[in-house]
Amino acid sequence: MKAEERWQARFQAPRVTLPVWARRAPARAMYRSNASGAWEIYAWDRATGSARQATTRPMGTAHGAIDPGGQSIWWFSDTDGDEWGRWMRQPFMGGPDEPVELAPGYPAGIALSATGEAAIGIARPGEGFTIHLVRPGRPAQTIYEHAEAASVAAMSLDGSLIAISHSEHGDSRHPSLRVVRQNGDTVGDLHDGPGRGVLGLHFAPIMGDRRLLTLHERRNRPEPLVWDPESDDRREIWLRDPGEITADWYDDGRSLLVVRRNRGRTHLHRYDLPGGRLFPIETQHGVIDAAVPRPDGSVEYSWSSGAHPPVIRSSSGHVVLNHGGPTSPPSVPVEDVDVEGPDGWIHALVSRPERGSGPFPTVFLLHGGPGSQDNDSFVPQVAAWVDLGFAVVRVNYRGSTGYGSAWRDALTGEVGHIELSDVAAVREVVVARGIADPDRLVLSGASWGGYLTLLGLGSQPKVWAAGIATAPIADHRAAYEAETEALRAYHRALLGGSPAEQPERYAHCSPITYVDQVQAPLLILAGENDPRSPIGQIDAYVSRLAERGHEHTVHRYDAGHGSLVVSERIAQMAAQLEFARKHVRTES
Repeated sequence: MKAEERWQARFQAPRVTLPVWARRAPARAMYRSNASGAWEIYAWDRATGSARQATTRPMGTAHGAIDPGGQSIWWFSDTDGDEWGRWMRQPFMGGPDEPVELAPGYPAGIALSATGEAAIGIARPGEGFTIHLVRPGRPAQTIYEHAEAASVAAMSLDGSLIAISHSEHGDSRHPSLRVVRQNGDTVGDLHDGPGRGVLGLHFAPIMGDRRLLTLHERRNRPEPLVWDPESDDRREIWLRDPGEITADWYDDGRSLLVVRRNRGRTHLHRYDLPGGRLFPIETQHGVIDAAVPRPDGSVEYSWSSGAHPPVIRSSSGHVVLNHGGPTSPPSVPVEDVDVEGPDGWIHALVSRPERGSGPFPTVFLLHGGPGSQDNDSFVPQVAAWVDLGFAVVRVNYRGSTGYGSAWRDALTGEVGHIELSDVAAVREVVVARGIADPDRLVLSGASWGGYLTLLGLGSQPKVWAAGIATAPIADHRAAYEAETEALRAYHRALLGGSPAEQPERYAHCSPITYVDQVQAPLLILAGENDPRSPIGQIDAYVSRLAERGHEHTVHRYDAGHGSLVVSERIAQMAAQLEFARKHVRTES
């Protein structure tokens, strides 16, 4: 297989997400797949083995859910990826889509009960955030509203209790949790104070059970807590193993599936609530994107590694679901690099070509978020760069998840510049070790990584040979004026207020402030309908480049913050590789 065919095959290979099963009808499940050429929702009858495509839309479908009774598939209908729309529901066995009778808006969570109710969060410009109770045959009822960010976290199986994640205290990065009844009356609140978020996960999967599984950050990392909001009984689950923790209920409500993420890899355990004992679940070395217990006590999970494409496995040893079609070619293993940085040790991941010993042309591929992380999972983009002869360096800079709450929350005041100082520390080490050629360095990233790319090209102009920014923030102030309500709240939390309250900070952290210092040729990829990195502020940045005749290329695509269409993703990757070939020598 030729190199171009090889990297394209990784994008074209059918992939599936972990099936989500209906709690009261475990033979019925829903998943998403790109098998049709765009990411769409599928309904899967496990009893017969048959699956059908539930949504068919030119730009794909991003959000879906299945009700606990397995009666309906719920999905969010927006326009060309702009994230503005309304929820639809469709009979599990097929039939016409029925719109949920709520005014359009941006989605802010959904939770479904076994008795037919739905709790749906919606955000609208100028109106803030509202949570609605939707019941069959009755008008929708507003049970919560606030100007600050809020979303639906969970709903009890019997529909009597709804958990709401909110930031009434003004810090959406560290939300609090409130449980209300169907009429909106408060049952209980969890608020751990400044800098400590509380996240709602799932109510116990038993009719009438009030226990809510949550995550707290009282010991500098997410850890499970089981909370009864009526009695206010709280049980912290303390584990000695390092890493960040999340969890889910086993079907009997007596055990928890504990998912521990540490240094870019994932580990599974079963925690016995009555006995307080922890039992490891054997899995392969790599990353588990999602995991869920089944009624028989087995655990199904979506696994991959840097070298091996994704697969849906069961702890009982078999492959759960395979959508058919050609398989994805493998890639190279990931190497760990630890670097002493300005404020602690930085963990980075390196993928390098199998042929040659370096130094290699190198792309620093920066993740989005910033509250996200790079890990040892299979990434077709990384594999494509390696096939071209590039080493790929991914840095879990300050602001990344996976290394404790303090590391994630270190972005204060010098947003953007903090992350880039960590990237600089890693860059010096991989150059010194002979991995990266200092004259052939590309800075690249998407979303927040795209923002860091533009900021890095302007604030570190002599370092980079080329830059590639996908869906970037180019101007924090201009983005704030046009982005979604949730992102405005995030911006306020991250930068200490609105642009009117913090004008100097917004300017200091914005790439457009440094646009006249950019020296490297630049490729920008931008979605026409992006509500997260609005196209207008990108156009303004590009105009500044054009005014001084700086070399740049723009690839505009008809989608939102990222395309769900396989052919468009291939076109974007092809544009990036061609841009790199043009501006960076790939042979030593």
